[in-house]
Amino acid sequence: MQQEIRRSVERGHASHGWLESYHSFSFASYYDPRHIEFGPLRVINEDRVQPGTGFGEHGHRDMEIISYVLSGELAHKDSLGNGSTLRAGDVQRMSAGSGVLHSEFNPSSEHPVHFLQIWIKPRSPGGAPGYEQRHFTPQQRRARLCRIVDGQGQDGALTMQQDARVYAGLFEAGEDCELALAPGRLAYVHVVRGSLHANGVELRGGDALKLRNAPALRLDHAADAEVLVFDLPSQ
Repeated sequence: MQQEIRRSVERGHASHGWLESYHSFSFASYYDPRHIEFGPLRVINEDRVQPGTGFGEHGHRDMEIISYVLSGELAHKDSLGNGSTLRAGDVQRMSAGSGVLHSEFNPSSEHPVHFLQIWIKPRSPGGAPGYEQRHFTPQQRRARLCRIVDGQGQDGALTMQQDARVYAGLFEAGEDCELALAPGRLAYVHVVRGSLHANGVELRGGDALKLRNAPALRLDHAADAEVLVFDLPSQ
């Protein structure tokens, strides 16, 4: 088993006035050859977008794009005809496929929107673009790892074009859980807020842990923690 800790302060950072962003992997002007991707996991950006601003219409292809909203509102529009507003607990999956245009905007006049933008490379290029959105309640995520996106849409999860699973969990003191991992798989733990231990390693908000060939992931010693876990193929 191999493990690597990625601390929050080591992430890339970009400040554009209207946007404050932290990059777990190389993105835009931030480049670190040690942190380009982990298996098919290519991007985790922690974004805060100021009121009345956002990302204008732009294009993507050959990427599974997941938005996980923490607070505020995020208005989405795309060339597939989808239009919606995401709030805390909402998860959106957009398969860019052969090509899609979209925009993301903070419609509030008062409050910033805080969300994670996640990119996962699909199992194969091309294909028809697609879109899904679903709300996951705190009760669904409390003291457990709730599957929010996977390759088959099991257990109410959104579906993506990759043999990967994304879990979300909320943990208070005394709450813990364990996730079995198949041989040869990768696991990536990203702490959104609070703190917890992952396989004995203390992690705080923005920290991450990369695991290779671990038989299981155990989360415990939590303090008001919100966490995302990625179960990934090694490619």
